[in-house]
Amino acid sequence: MKYALVTGGSRGIGRAICLKLSEMGYPVLINYQSNKEAAEETKRQIEVNGGKAELLAFNVSSIEDVDNVLSKWMENNPEDYIAILINNAGIRKDTMMVFMKNQQWEDVINTNLNGFFYVTRRLLKDMITKRYGRIINIVSLSGLKGLPGQTNYSAAKAAVIGATKALAQEVSSRKITVNAVAPGFIITDMTKELDEKTLKNLIPVRRFGQPEEVAELVGFLASDKAGYITGEVVSINGGM
Repeated sequence: MKYALVTGGSRGIGRAICLKLSEMGYPVLINYQSNKEAAEETKRQIEVNGGKAELLAFNVSSIEDVDNVLSKWMENNPEDYIAILINNAGIRKDTMMVFMKNQQWEDVINTNLNGFFYVTRRLLKDMITKRYGRIINIVSLSGLKGLPGQTNYSAAKAAVIGATKALAQEVSSRKITVNAVAPGFIITDMTKELDEKTLKNLIPVRRFGQPEEVAELVGFLASDKAGYITGEVVSINGGM
């Protein structure tokens, strides 16, 4: 059976993606690091709608954690494999570079960039062997144009965009597509401290986006209909 794994799947965009993939018929593995209550709520919503979900707790920035948890899952599910990978887990620690601490830089790079590498590398072999896979990396408007106060976050997301384009060329012959989705301002916990009233004036459609809108795009890229799309970065930002 083909499973879908969504890192950072407990809330916001991650939760919306979990629900969408479940609607598409995939059993969903909901990754979370510490907020088990939120992850359980995502699982509950999937099951209420008739889907199947499991929780997988691990820190994407820890190579030991990633390998231990995913190896154990593979051992327990020898007839199945993770065919759909959504690299969504991410953190922000915004500050102007002149004031940025080493830890603020390292934490953001470790989660947003190294986490992508650790999880994707671990799952690639099965996708290659099975000759099918969908890898979708949730990046950001910040990785495309940069935003002040986000040199760490912009650097990490821009790096994942470059990795997306390179990896797509490595695995395309095995019917594995690799794409990135770059949201702008989406209503989530990560944006709740932003001044929405002021910022929406910068957006041509004059509003923040909804997590479900991002999930619809991800769902399409994860489907068989998107088999000829790879190495692309698709923006969803209201025209910014």
